[in-house]
Amino acid sequence: MPDLEEQAEKTSDPVVSAGSSTTTVAQLYPETDLDKGIVGWDGQLDPANPQNFTQNKKWILLALISSFTFISPLASSMFSPAIGYMAADFHVTNESLLSFSVTIFLLGYTFGPLVLAPLSEIYGRRIIFSFANWFFVVWQLGCALAPNLTSLIIFRLLAGVGGVGCVTLGAGVIADLFPIQQRGMATSIWALGPLIGPVIGPICGGFIGEEIGWRWVFWILLIASGAIAAMIEVFNRETYAPVLIRWKTHQLAKDLQRDDLRSAYDLARGTTTTVPTASHVLRQGLRRPLILLVKSPIVLLLSVYMAVVYGLLYLFFTTITSVFEETYGFSTGLSGLAYLGIGIGFLVGLLLIALSSDRIVKKLTARNHGTFLPEMRLPTMIVFSCLLPISFFWYGWSAKYHVHWIVPILGMMPFGIGMMGLYMPIQTYVIDCYPAYAASANAALTALRSLVGALLPLAGPKLFSSLGLGWGNSLLGFLALAFVPVPIFFNRYGQRIREKYPVNLEG
Repeated sequence: MPDLEEQAEKTSDPVVSAGSSTTTVAQLYPETDLDKGIVGWDGQLDPANPQNFTQNKKWILLALISSFTFISPLASSMFSPAIGYMAADFHVTNESLLSFSVTIFLLGYTFGPLVLAPLSEIYGRRIIFSFANWFFVVWQLGCALAPNLTSLIIFRLLAGVGGVGCVTLGAGVIADLFPIQQRGMATSIWALGPLIGPVIGPICGGFIGEEIGWRWVFWILLIASGAIAAMIEVFNRETYAPVLIRWKTHQLAKDLQRDDLRSAYDLARGTTTTVPTASHVLRQGLRRPLILLVKSPIVLLLSVYMAVVYGLLYLFFTTITSVFEETYGFSTGLSGLAYLGIGIGFLVGLLLIALSSDRIVKKLTARNHGTFLPEMRLPTMIVFSCLLPISFFWYGWSAKYHVHWIVPILGMMPFGIGMMGLYMPIQTYVIDCYPAYAASANAALTALRSLVGALLPLAGPKLFSSLGLGWGNSLLGFLALAFVPVPIFFNRYGQRIREKYPVNLEG
């Protein structure tokens, strides 16, 4: 098994000279050598190599996947404020079932990545991304026409399986297109959707449910996602280098009538140009993310930490609508606007990370004699983790004592800033660690955090009914406070743990 630096050289990244943005062209990408039967790129600057795409083309491709990465998480929470109207239509009074109809979408986010990520590493990003998008679109129609709560829950689960495609494959596309020194900004743009979508969703869903009915939440999602999916079909391109070279190998073998040609990427992995069977792909799909969670302690720890933060976010969401409707007298539509507090926090956190991540990496790389380490993404997490507990105490006690409505809304902002400052460095870290299998590495993160995000909020109603808003949120605040030392641990011991437990994802 090659070490991380060797793997990175084989898969994507040019060397950046310390203290400079100049890229030093070296023998980083495998080149074609027909005398040896090896098919690779036509030189280091081959324009067909996604790493050599023009900057405009790279950012357009990222914008395409990011657009759907906004729509899909939007669907996770857009239905939430309108749930009361659905309950009235279906004559449902069980609060747990109603909550489950919202969070079931995230269970789809749990299972989908285990299959979609490795499929994209076999058949390419484009075709799997397109399939996932249309699978998501189709089940919005099912949700809009659902005759009862059971069918609605099933359709939302299936929609989540398709909707997670953009969230899972985005990390792979970033690794395909961008060198290390640009990944911080790229990840900031792509990560905006999974964090902003769940915040914008309730704002839109509240007014839609109130004015034109809860089913129109899904009709609007159907129209928006269908239009974006159609646009992606037209403009999207394949970006995964091993698949592109495998296609090139097949074409050259046909044109030159040679059956000895092999893809340089497949040879490096000890495989052939034969596309694996569906059963093999599914086995690999289940194995790679699970291998990372089981055999890489640092990935497991980061996944658990991110899952806890994600669970806290959705527990936060369980009270916002009811608090502003019952305590402050907001209508269903206006109560959705309360989510702006956490949304503004996300935007502030995004701006801070986007402006600082790549700069910090360049400075630390220069200080480390030009050697990049993935752990250079993590130092900012120490500061941002301290912001999370603040919101729970601020929001919980101000809402309990009926302080002016703007105070609890402002109290959500520190959590938004802190969560963005944790989410994006972790995402970029796994991309840097496993560039060849970034989608599978991201699948491990996505699956675990989505599982917690789907199940933990089910405990929300009982938690807050037992402890009240003040102590219920304080309990969450103390939990967030207990996790503040975790980023310090990652920064001090992350490299040592990663190097001590290398992971072989090739087999």
